[in-house]
Amino acid sequence: MGELFDIVDEHDRVIGQAPRSRCHGDPSLIHRVAHVLVFNSEGRLLLQKRSAGKDIQPGKWDTSVGGHLEPGEDYLTAARREMREELGISGVPLTFLYRSKIRNAIESENVATFMARYDGPIDFAPEEISEVRFWSGEEIDRHLGSGMFTPNFEEEWAMFRSWCRKYPAGPNSGPAFCAGDSFPDIVQTEDLLTKNEAD
Repeated sequence: MGELFDIVDEHDRVIGQAPRSRCHGDPSLIHRVAHVLVFNSEGRLLLQKRSAGKDIQPGKWDTSVGGHLEPGEDYLTAARREMREELGISGVPLTFLYRSKIRNAIESENVATFMARYDGPIDFAPEEISEVRFWSGEEIDRHLGSGMFTPNFEEEWAMFRSWCRKYPAGPNSGPAFCAGDSFPDIVQTEDLLTKNEAD
């Protein structure tokens, strides 16, 4: 049968299970996903390039970390596990940002997004990822709509930019990350939002 996912309703309550192969192709089967946005101390965002063998959006740049929850798993546990499995990063505090929903012709996902700050080595899984690198906010904005990014990442970036406007960092506070239960001055958003907004 292959990998199983918990199936949830629109309120994120588990109502059953289904194999991965059915979930990717049947938008009526809502399943859960955890994302992590990994920033370095300069405020640049790590993106991963999906391997050519991926069944969805192969060869495109995507969110730092993204993975499905295992049956019975919670979002934070999944985020930590996926960060370790995909990038070899562990023991780094995660800050919860927001929940969102992805709905398209291929799949339906309920997503919880977290943030982490990390400047150490990255040991990515080559069967999942072909390349990783850090991008500035301006560089990301310049390539939106070019086909380089997954549609899901472009949605994620728009949500994160909106979140930054809602919770701006102080002008002289510098980067600061917390252990996952609140978000005081998490990053200096001027490093993440394109200067085009001021034009």
